[in-house]
Amino acid sequence: MRYLAIDLGLRRIGVAYSPDGNIVSPLKAIERRNRNQAASEVKALLLEWESEALVVGIPMGGSSEDEMRRRVAHFLNLVDFEGETFYQDESDSSIEAEALMKGEMKYRRDGRVDSIAAMIILKRYLKVL
Repeated sequence: MRYLAIDLGLRRIGVAYSPDGNIVSPLKAIERRNRNQAASEVKALLLEWESEALVVGIPMGGSSEDEMRRRVAHFLNLVDFEGETFYQDESDSSIEAEALMKGEMKYRRDGRVDSIAAMIILKRYLKVL
């Protein structure tokens, strides 16, 4: 099964892809200008990569889980994906991604951290750690 994962943020959406459930790669993050543009770009990636499933990161177990589920549901309605959608706990994925990026000489907030966080979320879901 081909999977696309997203890490929803207010400024950027991190994106990762797995063609087979074993290999996971980060893709270029989506710069978020507004909900409709972001949803359209996520939909285009789902079609481009012929994804059969979407994995969405949500902070589970905390006080913000219900609010985030509501926001994610609204966003996914805009995406209008016909494949399967799964949710994965994203707790500390951005912290892990930043730790992985610290070794880079030119560490910037250019979307790479967001997509590495999406990669971590997808690896957790697929249990490919």
